[in-house]
Amino acid sequence: MTHHDDDHYEPVRGLPELPPEGEKILWQGAPHWSAIALRVFHIRAVAIYFAVLVVWRLVASLSDGLGMIAAAKSAAIILVPAVLGLGLLAFLAWTIAKTTVYTVTNRRVAIRAGVAVSKTVNLPFTIIESAALKTHGDGTTDLPLTLVDGNKPAYLLLWPHVRPRQYRAVQPMLRGLINGDYVARLLSTALCEYHDLDPETACAPTAEADAANTTTKAPAKPASDKPRAVAAAS
Repeated sequence: MTHHDDDHYEPVRGLPELPPEGEKILWQGAPHWSAIALRVFHIRAVAIYFAVLVVWRLVASLSDGLGMIAAAKSAAIILVPAVLGLGLLAFLAWTIAKTTVYTVTNRRVAIRAGVAVSKTVNLPFTIIESAALKTHGDGTTDLPLTLVDGNKPAYLLLWPHVRPRQYRAVQPMLRGLINGDYVARLLSTALCEYHDLDPETACAPTAEADAANTTTKAPAKPASDKPRAVAAAS
């Protein structure tokens, strides 16, 4: 695993240098900004918090004897920091999505990210043990990557493109994808071909659907409530 501090020049979008001979880019994409806003900055919870404050201020003002109009004006004061705060979180989420490029080639996964300073983290297939797919209620999906033992990237270096709260076994993650099913199958096939496995048998993903989540997994992985493997490298 390597990472590069990138300047403004990229010979290929999302990569710090031209791919070596024989390496082909299979897919490139980015997280959707709403997924960043919802699951990184928890913008929905922040909105609920401000809504509770507005209601509390309105009820308190009415209890103090103010009329409805005066009480509403008093409660409306809270809307100013609410709009500014939510707008700032939405802008940060949009900026992160805009400056991120995920790249899958036939040899590696690369994550180019960084608002102020752009960095590219290369994850060669030799250190990717498995990938997983988790679909959220908003239709976006996350693809966390389990790395071979001995490879531990810095959590803060990858954030927010990392599985939350996995500090000991850090898992890089392609977050908030619109076409996550397609990317998972493409990555599964690429990993199998790289390790000379038959994609139709050894690594063929099977879908399990329920009301809230569609998960793709490798046959060798047991079922659980965690994201499940879609491809495993031998």
